[in-house]
Amino acid sequence: MMNTSEILKILPQLSNCDRLKIAQEALRLTQQEKHNLTSEEIKQQWSIAATEALEDYTSDAELTIFTALDSEPFYGNNLAAIVLKIDN
Repeated sequence: MMNTSEILKILPQLSNCDRLKIAQEALRLTQQEKHNLTSEEIKQQWSIAATEALEDYTSDAELTIFTALDSEPFYGNNLAAIVLKIDN
């Protein structure tokens, strides 16, 4: 049985068609496994994903660049006009 590093090493040597077959099968297996998870395992995966996202958002300024606009009104001064237009 090949380990992950061996698989990743051989991927560039394969045709695009073969790499796509491998990716499709990996996705199918992952989706199949996902359906068999318990609610506790799902919570654990969400927790891991949230931790990883937090690390990304605290270390990558490009992911938070738009937070500089947080103090700006979302609809500007036209909110009343938008609401009136929708109601009519």
